[in-house]
Amino acid sequence: MLKLAIIFGIISLISGALGFSGISGATAGIAKIIFMIFLALLALAVLAIVFGVAVL
Repeated sequence: MLKLAIIFGIISLISGALGFSGISGATAGIAKIIFMIFLALLALAVLAIVFGVAVL
């Protein structure tokens, strides 16, 4: 479960870097949406770890 949280964190950081840095202006909106989705998934994974819920 911690592995999923780390993966979601890395993906959200990459998406955020692409969306907020101006590297790709045409896809900044899409990257921001993906960033928010993976950030929400990371939060859910962390909550599942805290409460001991087995997701996989």
